[in-house]
Amino acid sequence: MGLFLLWFFFGFGILIQGGYLLMVFSRTAWYTRGSKKSGIQYPEEGVTVLITARNKFQHLKVLIPKLFEQDYPKFDVMIVNDQSSDRTKRLLEDLMIRYPKLRSVTIKYTPKHVTAKKFAITLGIKVAKNDVILLTDADSLPNSDQWIRKMTAPVRDEGKTFAIGFSSYLEKPGALNQWIQFDTILKALFYFSFGLWKAPFMGTGKNLCYRKSFFLEVKGFRGFWGIEGGDDSIFVNTYATGSNTKVVIDSNAITLSAPKENWKEYIQHEKHQLHAERFFQVEDKRKMGLYGVSHALYWIGGLGLLIYFGIGLSWEYFLVVLGLLGLRSFMLISIFKATSKNLQGNLPKLNVLINDLLYLAYFWVLGSISYQAKNTK
Repeated sequence: MGLFLLWFFFGFGILIQGGYLLMVFSRTAWYTRGSKKSGIQYPEEGVTVLITARNKFQHLKVLIPKLFEQDYPKFDVMIVNDQSSDRTKRLLEDLMIRYPKLRSVTIKYTPKHVTAKKFAITLGIKVAKNDVILLTDADSLPNSDQWIRKMTAPVRDEGKTFAIGFSSYLEKPGALNQWIQFDTILKALFYFSFGLWKAPFMGTGKNLCYRKSFFLEVKGFRGFWGIEGGDDSIFVNTYATGSNTKVVIDSNAITLSAPKENWKEYIQHEKHQLHAERFFQVEDKRKMGLYGVSHALYWIGGLGLLIYFGIGLSWEYFLVVLGLLGLRSFMLISIFKATSKNLQGNLPKLNVLINDLLYLAYFWVLGSISYQAKNTK
């Protein structure tokens, strides 16, 4: 009976994992943009780059000059200063003299039962001059001077409601950064691949575009004001469809963000994100849940069979299981390499297989704690 269960676990796991790798994730890994050119010339519509910031003086000092290097004729930058106690306000006052297209609004308090970032984004959108809103974070930097043009093109030129971009993290030494790089690509494989499959369900506020008019029409974050996080993921999950959303796969359209420096900060950040995913639509939770369950069964069954046949000296079966494990590992590494090259033009130095094993703890331990939490601080 025990051997039968191990084979069942392993067979089910490798079947579903193979399906995700070959039928879903491959869409992003080997996506080709082609050379399709439209004869229609669209006017350059105005864009507002919106950033909320609390005590981000050091980041804004670098980011704001970088934004005004963008090769796009009609844009302004709106910084929402969310109750900063550092030198952010003075910095913005000085930079607004230097950059006439820089604007700011200061928040002195957040209403009760409303999360701070959602309130800040809402206020920024309401006072934005342009209808096309491009969001990023204070600790993120555009990867090229074409970022605004590339990221807003689906909304400006193709009539889309959402344009979802990729945000990578700077490489640094250490196990934490290795895991962050792996996790970032894996998440991108989910939301880009299903986006290409006309079933989008997630995006990141570090690189996201939509229209002010749409945001106001649906009353913004109505229904999830009090949920910590979700200003990007839940909003996209609620309103994105196969016809109104496009993912932007272009290394010139990505942003680079500063990674968390310690495990405590990282875990707290991920708990917010995982808690927000609790409020996704049922079908979308199944997409991630099926991968997580099959991933666990694959490793439990595979390692269990290797131990069983190794102890019993059944080398024929041992080699069969080892070969299947190796095949899935080869596919996974190939998918990660191709995806990283497609999204950001390079492959971070990371051990895919070790981090793939760590995903068991991430999904089942941290995911369960975050999902069951009634509230996160």
